[in-house]
Amino acid sequence: MSADKQEVEITTHEVQPSQQTRDDDVLNDNANVVSVPATGKRSGKMKQHFKEIFGTIFVKPTGRPPNMWKLLIMLNNKQRLTFTAAFLGWMCDAYDFFCVSLAATYIAEDFGVEVSAVTSAITTTLMLRSIGALLFGMAADRWGRRWPLMIDIVLFSIINMASGFAPNLQTFIGLRAVFGIAMGGEWGLGASLALETIPVEARGLFSGIYQEGYAAGYLVATLVNYAVQSTGSSWRIMFWAGAAFALLAVAIRFFVPESETFEKTKEARKLMSRSYIKEIWIMIKNHYLRVIYMVILMAFFNFFSHGSQDLYPTFLLKQLNYTTTQQTVTSVVYNIGAIVGGTIIGFYSSYVGRKISIMVSCVFVGAFIPLWIYGPNISSLQFGSFVLQFFVQGAWGVVPAHLNELAPPAFRGLMPGLAYQLGNLISAASSQIQATIGEKYPLRNDDGSLLLREGKTVPDYGKTQAIFMGVVAGCLLICTMVGKEERNKDFMANITEDEHGRAIGANDLDDYRMEQGESSNEKKTASLNDDNTNVNEKVHVEHAEQSQ
Repeated sequence: MSADKQEVEITTHEVQPSQQTRDDDVLNDNANVVSVPATGKRSGKMKQHFKEIFGTIFVKPTGRPPNMWKLLIMLNNKQRLTFTAAFLGWMCDAYDFFCVSLAATYIAEDFGVEVSAVTSAITTTLMLRSIGALLFGMAADRWGRRWPLMIDIVLFSIINMASGFAPNLQTFIGLRAVFGIAMGGEWGLGASLALETIPVEARGLFSGIYQEGYAAGYLVATLVNYAVQSTGSSWRIMFWAGAAFALLAVAIRFFVPESETFEKTKEARKLMSRSYIKEIWIMIKNHYLRVIYMVILMAFFNFFSHGSQDLYPTFLLKQLNYTTTQQTVTSVVYNIGAIVGGTIIGFYSSYVGRKISIMVSCVFVGAFIPLWIYGPNISSLQFGSFVLQFFVQGAWGVVPAHLNELAPPAFRGLMPGLAYQLGNLISAASSQIQATIGEKYPLRNDDGSLLLREGKTVPDYGKTQAIFMGVVAGCLLICTMVGKEERNKDFMANITEDEHGRAIGANDLDDYRMEQGESSNEKKTASLNDDNTNVNEKVHVEHAEQSQ
């Protein structure tokens, strides 16, 4: 090598012998794990393109699915600690977010505004989460996952505490805007740290469990909201409690080690004399279409979740006239469905495929929309909400694994979270759109006159949500179908890429060190030979001079 600035390009093949051996071992240990197609130069042939897209919709599984219990107990202490810290952070994040949607009616009454004005705080939070994902994600890929996650959870907890002291709606929305920036960094960093640590055969299961930290946070927020409302306390207590919950996650994260995959990526960057900015350029050049696809996919996913959850508590209270107890019980029921669905479908996605799991979930969501909104009694509506959220969050349970597998290797801290939050930005107005349309077209009596309750019109939130969710489920199904899948990708065999987008793994670094060592020895040998030659020439000249 001539100069330090010169970038060393590692020559790789589409299938390394060492990597093939590892893949064979994984396949022998667990039949549901499939090898990942090489991601080298893009084929210009349309036939190959369609094979890559549609050939991964369903791959017939071999053997039987693994034992879920064995996957749960196979983790070592380091893996358990890392996953617990990531899960708790995401759960606290979700709790803080859902405080607004659950208490929207009471916040509106306190500030003297319409519910749609309060839901603008939800819109603001969602819109600014992409900034947090960008800042914290870049920090995670540049300096590591651990400390950005520590800073992030402390920051959003402080802002959440301050939200409980807001004197008016403007201040409240401003605080939620800052909270959105802090919230945006949590999901992507937590998912990459957790899934880089978890064994590949358990990735689908723990992807589902991790994602349902969102539903678990919603469930805790529901119970706290019930306690606050049933005792006649202020809605502000919910936000203060959220800051206290985060202390546990902060304490655990002090003991979480850095991701080994990131350490290898950093090592590769150093060995290749490649700057972080250079890696960003290589990623954009090779994967810009994939990045765009990931953002569009996550836009539909966020419409999918926020369209079915954010306004639903308000729909139960204001349109169906449920009591606080009935609303709470219904929320608990459908959040249990969400947790169970995310875990089960996430688990089976490693066996039957990521894409097919999402697509089947979309079909069942569409089928249960009528029962979710128009159930003839409270029991049937609760059943409908349970099943609908089972499949909404079932599809979401696949997302952490699917996005991390699609993400460019050196940017798993940035790209999954950024795609997620840019999707949030696109879908940010979901609840506000639903609330505004519902208020514009209120319920009417059979004779066409407006239905009044306590002298006020009753918004038709139900029909708005039903139409909205039907359209979104169809769009998400199509978007998933036309995308790629790299199920069960070995992250340690994909720590970065060369200029042409070919994967570089940890074993390639070992080979490169050996080559560098041989090259260095050759240079030293050549240098010694040159020195000996110079010495011999000098001695010869001196001897000739003395002879004269």
